[in-house]
Amino acid sequence: MTLLQTTGLTVTFGGLHANDHVDITVAPQTFVGLIGPNGAGKTTFIDAITGYVSSTGGITLDGEDLRPLKPHERTRRGLVRTFQSLELFEDLTVEDNLLVAAQPPRWSDWIFDVFHISRVTPEIRANVDRALDLVELQDVRRTTPINLSHGQRKLVGVARALVMQPKLVLLDEPAAGLDSEESLVFGRRMRSLLATGLSVFMIEHDMGLVLSVCDYIYVLDFGRIIAEGTPAEVRDNPLVIDAYLGESASEVHEAAEHLRHEGQP
Repeated sequence: MTLLQTTGLTVTFGGLHANDHVDITVAPQTFVGLIGPNGAGKTTFIDAITGYVSSTGGITLDGEDLRPLKPHERTRRGLVRTFQSLELFEDLTVEDNLLVAAQPPRWSDWIFDVFHISRVTPEIRANVDRALDLVELQDVRRTTPINLSHGQRKLVGVARALVMQPKLVLLDEPAAGLDSEESLVFGRRMRSLLATGLSVFMIEHDMGLVLSVCDYIYVLDFGRIIAEGTPAEVRDNPLVIDAYLGESASEVHEAAEHLRHEGQP
């Protein structure tokens, strides 16, 4: 059974293939990772499947062809992403940040604003509560983001995606800037989302995080998939090590050694 599938997905900027015939499959309730060196085309891939850049090839979600749909329509179908730049509303509370995301704009919004009528329905409130529960941020719901740790701010970004009730959450380098302890906590909370029926697709440079939380991993280099498999298969793949030479090959080795020591897959 397949939730997300791309076939021959290609993104071209001038004469450069940022993504070159990329085939990726995400099954329901799985945690899939996409790794690769800087400039490999990882974020471009997410931009393509969410409709922010033009592409060729096939993109389906739950069997539906997404290619004719605009970004907001793909979001409504259940394909929701986070961005590397959080861009939280610093003067709003965590709860209000989620409420903004939970209420899609409508033509009639100005009427509610003029008469100071709340657009927050019990269903929206329940969605916000659920999202905060999933990332364990209920205790800071009245706090503004500026007063949170960097790790908590990252979780607020995820919660904003969850409040839209997605089928698949796309995380674009969510652990960037986190220390090892924050990354561990973040990974544990993201992994717990699978128990709610969600699937997670994550781009990340933290090899320890990727190898410890993902069920399946794809490796992208120069726009092409050069390797794929379980964490155990990917961590020892010579093509993966070669792709990281000069950037973070030592990190790949260290993450692999750590996982072997811990006895993880």
